[in-house]
Amino acid sequence: MNYIQRRFFIGLLALLFSAPFAGADEFISPPVLWRDYDPDRGDFKEELLKRETKNGIVFQESYISAYVLGEEIRVFCKYSVKEDATQAPGLLVVHGWMGAPSPTASFVRTGWAVMAHDYCGQTEGRTEFTKYPAKLWHGNMDRNIAGPVRSETWEGKPITDPKQTSDYLWYAIQRRVLSYLAQQKEVDRARLGATGYSYGGTLMWPLGTDPRLKAIVAYFGIGYTEYYRNKQVWMYNLPPVAPPKTSGEEIYLASIASEAYVPYITAATLFLNGSNDHHGGHERGLESFKKFPKGVPWAFAIQARGHHNTEKIEQNTRFWLEKHVLGREVDWPEHPRSELILDAAGVPELVVSPASPEKVQKVEIYYALKNPCSYARSWRDATVVRSGDRWLGKLPVLNVKDYVFGYANVTYDSTIVRSTDFNAAVPADLGSAVATDKPSDVIASSGDALSLWSNVAEAEGPHGIRGLRGIDNIKGAGTEQFHDPKWKAPEGAQLLFKFYCTEPQTLVLSTNNYYSAEIEVTASDNWQEMTLPAERLRNRFNQQPMKSWAEMGGIQLLPKAGSDLTKVIFAEFKWVVSQAR
Repeated sequence: MNYIQRRFFIGLLALLFSAPFAGADEFISPPVLWRDYDPDRGDFKEELLKRETKNGIVFQESYISAYVLGEEIRVFCKYSVKEDATQAPGLLVVHGWMGAPSPTASFVRTGWAVMAHDYCGQTEGRTEFTKYPAKLWHGNMDRNIAGPVRSETWEGKPITDPKQTSDYLWYAIQRRVLSYLAQQKEVDRARLGATGYSYGGTLMWPLGTDPRLKAIVAYFGIGYTEYYRNKQVWMYNLPPVAPPKTSGEEIYLASIASEAYVPYITAATLFLNGSNDHHGGHERGLESFKKFPKGVPWAFAIQARGHHNTEKIEQNTRFWLEKHVLGREVDWPEHPRSELILDAAGVPELVVSPASPEKVQKVEIYYALKNPCSYARSWRDATVVRSGDRWLGKLPVLNVKDYVFGYANVTYDSTIVRSTDFNAAVPADLGSAVATDKPSDVIASSGDALSLWSNVAEAEGPHGIRGLRGIDNIKGAGTEQFHDPKWKAPEGAQLLFKFYCTEPQTLVLSTNNYYSAEIEVTASDNWQEMTLPAERLRNRFNQQPMKSWAEMGGIQLLPKAGSDLTKVIFAEFKWVVSQAR
């Protein structure tokens, strides 16, 4: 049976076997949706593929059965634990989109029994994966195999029942695997936690309603993707954008979307995100913490300019799980308060009042201008001044009628990082606001401005000219400053920069993920200059030239195969407008 035939066959089965929805005006709440699902029900039918011990660690691979919607799913699991472990705390680790199961080795080494499972399903190149039956084929997230069902069916029609969605299957599977983890002979089933990365983070919120879990940690995924991200319904659109929801979106948002589960969470919940990550909608996602049940602990930390990386706040996970799963005494600080106001001169200012100020190691204040899209903002570092038990940061703006956004990270002497709430305001609405910032054709690329670039280090070339160099040939180097109105390209501008390199390199410069150009970095013992007109960059889909730098948000530099980005120093990026142009 080929792909098209299989899609038709499964679509027909879905029509025959899907239960009718209660009605367009009656939406099923998460507790009602799951009241008849028992993750402990049925024989696991465990098929042990491998169990071996290396360097004192047991590695196990197996298949178990999960029973969902009257069907049997064979779930692929990996398990790791110290060979002499008894009454070990259990940790369920949930991978991201198109990911694969991988028990977190650092937790295994510190005494945890760690279980990971596959929910991705069949995809090219994998010999072991979760096997979905024909009626539930949409559990396979690879679009070359099946592809997920969310608010629309494969045929593009609104769903009529939340159980039609792929997420329903994935939610059920992870709870079944939690049951499997709990019955392992090394595991203390009274001490269970879970972590989820990327889409696994999205799956954490429904999992957090399982009373067997003491704590969860969600990385990036927090919901608000269906309808909100997909239709760009940002909280701070000017003017507001709120297209009507389809009936399928209404059902999905009420019963399946991870934010719908927040009022029912029982596990202590930690959320770690990057401010520019496209999964964890920054400000709308943080609204979820206002809906937590009373008495359920929660915390979040947001890494400034983070894109699916949290290395500066990662230590929070260990402290959180030790406190809430292991029951250890951890001095976890209370949530810090913040307020966006105007100072006496009318300049916007963020005022941060952290708990336990005597234990604060540092406070970092970040702010951004205008852009309503959370993951496309250019975050600046504010200069922070302490005044008693408060920390203050000026947020100069270019236009008092555009939004200014701000938040702070508070680092304690324990290394725990807590973020303040997300603050947003139109300065003119706060009072007699004054715009003190000005546009600049010079793009920040040295000194303190290095924080506006990713994966770079400061470097100095001939004649004492300071700039930056990339430090990662895989991730490349880049900046999103052009999203900020201060550094937005003027119409007709070209990008000018200096470079210094003693060995020739070929680099790829790209912007907005669509346009790119190869640039030849020639060798010299002195600084050289390069000017890039917009039309040098070509669309990677249709090869059409880019029309203007003014519509671009940032740049990314990567080495072409065989070249080395780390050997090139860049400096003095600026916009130039030729009179001839």
